[in-house]
Amino acid sequence: MSTIDSNTRRMEKIVSLCKRRGFIFQSSEIYGGLNGFWDYGPMGVELKRNLKDFWWRRTVRERDDMVGMDGSIIMNRAVWKASGHEATFSDPMVDCKSCKARHRADQLPEKGGAKYCPNCGSRELTEPRDFNLMFKSHAGPLETEDNLVYLRPETAQAMFVNFRNVLDTSRKKLPFGIAQIGKAFRNEINPRNYIFRSREFEQMEIEYFCRAEDGLALTDYWLEQRLRFYEDIGIPREKIHIVDIPDGDRAFYSKKTYDLEYEFPFGVSELEGIAYRTDYDLSAHIAASGKPLDYFDEVTKEKFVPHVVEPSAGVDRTTLALICEAFAEETVTDEKGNAETRTVLRFHPRMAPIKAGIFPLLKNKPELVAKAREIVDLLRPHMMVQSDESGAIGRRYRRQDEVGTPFCVTVDFATIGESERGEEGQGSNASGQLDTVTLRHRDSMQQERIAIADLRDWLLERIR
Repeated sequence: MSTIDSNTRRMEKIVSLCKRRGFIFQSSEIYGGLNGFWDYGPMGVELKRNLKDFWWRRTVRERDDMVGMDGSIIMNRAVWKASGHEATFSDPMVDCKSCKARHRADQLPEKGGAKYCPNCGSRELTEPRDFNLMFKSHAGPLETEDNLVYLRPETAQAMFVNFRNVLDTSRKKLPFGIAQIGKAFRNEINPRNYIFRSREFEQMEIEYFCRAEDGLALTDYWLEQRLRFYEDIGIPREKIHIVDIPDGDRAFYSKKTYDLEYEFPFGVSELEGIAYRTDYDLSAHIAASGKPLDYFDEVTKEKFVPHVVEPSAGVDRTTLALICEAFAEETVTDEKGNAETRTVLRFHPRMAPIKAGIFPLLKNKPELVAKAREIVDLLRPHMMVQSDESGAIGRRYRRQDEVGTPFCVTVDFATIGESERGEEGQGSNASGQLDTVTLRHRDSMQQERIAIADLRDWLLERIR
């Protein structure tokens, strides 16, 4: 099997697992779906929440130089005129004259020096034309040009237009940043690669304001910070490609841009951009609004427009990278010597949707069930846990493996001071193991005994 076929098959398995185990569903699926839109199920929403919470913790709560905000999805149309989005936020689009499919002109395959339709192979294509990616709507009862608004295509502009509000209320000194997590919308011509490129997505963005002379050094600083972040969520640095965008390929306002790309099964693709945007955005809004968005340095008595470094990451793309990195299949042998394929998601414990599965060994033994529920009540205020009483213990382990649960806790006869024969205080399984449980590690499948009294702190130390 070729590498391309192997990667395609791997991606198909990942998509299948995500639906089967409640990570990601096609939006509006019972009505045939809607291209470019996705819903996150019980496991997926926990994975995304863990990612966003950890990003917020590292970005805002653990730093003195960062504050957060949450901007509106719909803003005054003048914002998008000033930023240049209304006039220039577009992709080149072509139509296939044969099958009528529409594509981005810059993404068409090419053979023999001529581009062709990837849908039917025809080379009969229209001339490229600009297609604005912003979704239009209207604010108010009348659908007129005066009431035209857009769903934001990025979260950044809310941070720029609120720069002075944040500065005055937070009393921060340069350099400092504003962080935001929020939805953005782009009417992509051709959504593709599962949740990698969709029409509704979520961003984790920082606008880090600074003096002009510090911009380049801070761009390199944030590059290292972001690489450390990915390592801390389970994406190895060696899987991330750092692309230093050359002159001529960067956005016209950018003085330095790094793209961080990850090795997805469908190819190496962008995960995050770190751009030194100079003072372009604040200056554009100053010119368009006539309002001051400058900074006054009380020490030097200077007044100037700050420059900004922007690390911008996609929540959905990072979620997909986490799943792709975690997905594994391996052959294991059960206690009877039978070989089977184990599917497992090896999430870092801090990212895993469920931190611990809690099992009574037998569901028809009330004492085991009651003790398992006590453990659930003990852990639930501190982490996401899941109780499972159905099926053989091995089957329950496999279910937790498939959703990436790093630890499983089994309440057995020894926990309640009985042997497996049900004789109180008899047998080696009960000796000295009262109020202990079997803790099973997902990755190694090794097991150990741990006291219930120590369980919460033991788990907390490993999932933070």
